[in-house]
Amino acid sequence: MSYLDKLFDIKNKVAVITGGGGVFAGKMAEGLIKAGAIVILIVRDLKKVEQRVAALNQFGTAISLACDVLDKENLQKVCDTIVNKFGSIDILINAAGGNMPGATIAQEGSLFEMDMESFQKVVNLNLNGSVLPSMVFGEVMAKQKAGSIINISSMAAEQVITRVAGYSASKAAIANFTKWMAVEMAQKFGEGIKVNALAPGFFIGHQNRKLLTNEDGSLTKRGQDIIRNTPMGRFGEADELIGATLYLCSNAAKFVTGIVLPVDGGFSAFSGV
Repeated sequence: MSYLDKLFDIKNKVAVITGGGGVFAGKMAEGLIKAGAIVILIVRDLKKVEQRVAALNQFGTAISLACDVLDKENLQKVCDTIVNKFGSIDILINAAGGNMPGATIAQEGSLFEMDMESFQKVVNLNLNGSVLPSMVFGEVMAKQKAGSIINISSMAAEQVITRVAGYSASKAAIANFTKWMAVEMAQKFGEGIKVNALAPGFFIGHQNRKLLTNEDGSLTKRGQDIIRNTPMGRFGEADELIGATLYLCSNAAKFVTGIVLPVDGGFSAFSGV
């Protein structure tokens, strides 16, 4: 095994990815399995990932398990199933999350019109949907005294992104929880457990496509503003999260915990001037 292979070795590590039907989850799963990890996709509807799991199995071992990440009892049953089958849980990626229209301020609207029920649902999904899996799967890591947890934060946690009130609040909470849990795990369960987060910049997906692009494919004003404030001058591609993911999961990041790593084309570094 070469020096680099050994440094980034995650072969046979058991990786659990929540929100397994998402674009980010899919690309991170692809990177992990190609690097030799065993991948378990957690998703509410198994039909949504049938083709994804089949594609992943061309490169190694991948399975999917049905679970609601907001149901701790359900999570515990899935956790027990994984440990009984594979013996450990070495990597947890909390990729479940998202936004909804009711928690987004309309272009001509204001905060005072926001639907609080939608706001709470978005906060629950993004924040509790990471905290609960971290509690359940993280307890296995605590017993092992080894493991890597990766949460998904956002540029909305770094700077104010207009309109997305619920999403911004929940992702800012994720960034803080990541740091808090990194300290908790290291102090109480040893240096072998890392807790970090990725903060993707702007990637076009199903949820934000209409906000960023017009029907003819041209950029909306919001899309233009983002590109103007991204030094690399483009949106990200989902597979560009793979390198950062492999780094944080491997011994290359052995002394790295409690960080929120931007993958954003320079957006968070740029003042706009």
